[in-house]
Amino acid sequence: MNIAKRVKKLRNFMKERGVEAVIVSKLVNLRYFSGFTGDDSLLFVTAEREFLLTDFRYVEQAKQETVFEIVEQKNGLWQQAAELMGKVGCCSLGFEGRDISFDIFNTFRKLLPQMGDNAFCSISLESLREIKDEDEIYCLKKAAAISDQAFRDVLQFLRPGISEIAVAAHMETFMRKHGSERPAFTTIVASGKRGSLPHGIASEKLLIEGEFVTMDYGAVYRGYHSDITRTVVLGRASEKQRELYDTVLEAQLLGVKHLRVGVSGQAVDRVVRDFLTEKGYGDNFGHGLGHSVGLEIHEEPRLSPKSKTERLEEGMVITVEPGVYLPGWGGLRIEDTVLLETQGGVPLTQADKNLIEIG
Repeated sequence: MNIAKRVKKLRNFMKERGVEAVIVSKLVNLRYFSGFTGDDSLLFVTAEREFLLTDFRYVEQAKQETVFEIVEQKNGLWQQAAELMGKVGCCSLGFEGRDISFDIFNTFRKLLPQMGDNAFCSISLESLREIKDEDEIYCLKKAAAISDQAFRDVLQFLRPGISEIAVAAHMETFMRKHGSERPAFTTIVASGKRGSLPHGIASEKLLIEGEFVTMDYGAVYRGYHSDITRTVVLGRASEKQRELYDTVLEAQLLGVKHLRVGVSGQAVDRVVRDFLTEKGYGDNFGHGLGHSVGLEIHEEPRLSPKSKTERLEEGMVITVEPGVYLPGWGGLRIEDTVLLETQGGVPLTQADKNLIEIG
């Protein structure tokens, strides 16, 4: 983990925003810039120094995980941050406005009466995590490999009469046994008519022969997430199921093909959306085509009609996940976590995407 390089990016960002110091409070950003994995802590970074503010519970852990100067707070985290600001003499501060509550900021602001309102600047640091470094890509590949293994394993477990919850529990247990820290998110298992629910988390519904079973899940390795969706059929697929599956698979492959350096997030989404519209399913694909993954399951950039990313770059890791949802009948989705390389998109999740009929 190249912490020095990441901190350098942060300092360049500080110069661009015209602030002398930054307080990092969002836990994933705190981990990204320092390597520290605890909570109830803050980073305080100036042009020359880096501090980790934490309490007694995490001092020993912090010494093992980070090279930042460790400041143990005993009278309150933000009180300590205010005192530290006074000691280093900073006159302007960037803080993560989306992460800090109104009440916390007001309390902190009152601790620094010498600083005017213009001294504080709300910032967003998420853009600094969009392009993944070698260490991050390694962890993302490991998470993807664990989720691939889980799919191969669950194929032997699926059968009529078991509940969606049992399927989710089986997959999550398998991933934990094979190196995942926890589920990447609440596991989705949606079968039959419930397949029309894009976020149909596992329920007590029993699996029935002849139905689609959509499984959207992921592993977490050293904080980094994978995200994969596969849909199978219990028993023999009907003609309609085959037609719909082939359409979604073609859309998904089209999305991966058009995921290239230099294109916009809207452009990739549009190619797939136009294809599904031509097939008559445009109104049944209501979510974005994909999102980045990393220390969070949903990161920027996005692939959607509302994406603000004008240019995708090498090193970004983005999902491609078209789906078709037919209320009252069901639906399906196929998704991969994809690494953007110079030559194009390379799926990190490599579990079989051909239509699989169980039993």
